[in-house]
Amino acid sequence: MPQATQSHVSPDDIRLQFSQAMSDMYKLEVPLYGNLLELVNATNAQVLARRPELVEQLSDAEDLSRLSVERHGAIRLGAAAEMRMMRRMLAVMGMFPVGYYDLSVAGVPVHATAFRPISDRALAACPFRLFTSLLRHELIDDEQARTLASALLAKREIFTDRVKVLIGKFEDQGGLCSGDADEFIEQALHTFRWHTQSTATYDQYNLLNKQHRLVADIAAFKGPHINHLTPRTLDIDQVQRSMTAYGIEPKAFIEGPPKRRCAILLRQTSFKALEEAIAFADQNNMHGRHTARFGEIEQRGIALTRKGRELYDLLLTQARGSHAAAGGGSDSYVECLERAFREFPDDYAALRSQRLAHFRYRVLEEAQPLPGEFNTGWTADSLVAKGYVAFDPLVYEDFLPVSAAGIFQSNLGDVVHSDYRAPANQRAFEDALGATVHDECSLYADVEARSLEHCIERLSAMAR
Repeated sequence: MPQATQSHVSPDDIRLQFSQAMSDMYKLEVPLYGNLLELVNATNAQVLARRPELVEQLSDAEDLSRLSVERHGAIRLGAAAEMRMMRRMLAVMGMFPVGYYDLSVAGVPVHATAFRPISDRALAACPFRLFTSLLRHELIDDEQARTLASALLAKREIFTDRVKVLIGKFEDQGGLCSGDADEFIEQALHTFRWHTQSTATYDQYNLLNKQHRLVADIAAFKGPHINHLTPRTLDIDQVQRSMTAYGIEPKAFIEGPPKRRCAILLRQTSFKALEEAIAFADQNNMHGRHTARFGEIEQRGIALTRKGRELYDLLLTQARGSHAAAGGGSDSYVECLERAFREFPDDYAALRSQRLAHFRYRVLEEAQPLPGEFNTGWTADSLVAKGYVAFDPLVYEDFLPVSAAGIFQSNLGDVVHSDYRAPANQRAFEDALGATVHDECSLYADVEARSLEHCIERLSAMAR
């Protein structure tokens, strides 16, 4: 790609403007999302007021300023060509595919990645993410439904002609000027708008819906309407308790790990998907009903190492097994989860010493290494023990497949299609994407390593 020039708008600025425009659009389309933003903003203000140590922690890690603008969205694509063009479009905003998620393990016939910024600077500027799913046609077991879905998807074009021109211009020139960037944002939004007119007839829609509600949502419309936007909260349990007072009906329980002193990975809750009026291709009225769009809230914790993720997955499997053995029920699941996760250390010092989580290191202001005392071969443990450096939790920027599937199922119906269980197929996904996905664990490890190297360099200079 040609080098960007000073006349080009930064991809970070384009991403920030686009995420704000997307939020404004979704607020108009789904008014309850506005209620959700009010609730999250109020909750975050209350948490920061009563926990000054959290304000200091977030400020030290440079996470406080990004809190109010943090969002993630989600869309569902139906064809490889759509996924490949989506990758190119999001690259204009400095967003790249991170992670591979197989949701078939939870009865959802899609696999996915998350497009997001990957550098510290870009994440600090605007941590907007887009969880992007792709329909796995081979998992549609009904041949008639599979053929119909493919035919409907082959007829549609979800990107405007103009946005494709601007994407090409970005790739050729290495960036977009201000006027082109504004037009790009306007044109890109069309891909995510809600369409009340289905491209399927009444009978076709019902055939797809019977196979799985997600299949109908993906294949029976002109475009991949944004199905939710998610602000970040500092206390998801308080949000869950308060949703009813804001006119929002919450899902039964929070997805992800249980409540902890030191939050890990990601916890999510949502309000029930809206039942919205649509018109079918063979009807002019709005007598049809479709359920797809909802609101979600997330609380992000610390990123885990590969060792930490293995322990998390093991304990989650234990909790789900205990829950199944107990006969189900949301209360018993929460109890099973809390019981299983007693084995997971719940303080940052233990998480760091046992190499279960990732941290960002920084030199303490009071650190004063004596000349000749500092050794560049010192480890993170020795630097911490000597009182030269502090460590801050590294925010988890990604997603959890079981949690994502749980949100999908709770909003699209509780029927789980266990016959969708199939081997993950990352190679096929990357073929459709036209690129390999970044490994999220490697990204966190690199951030941690670079922060430690920076500390060593600074301390070495101080000790000369």
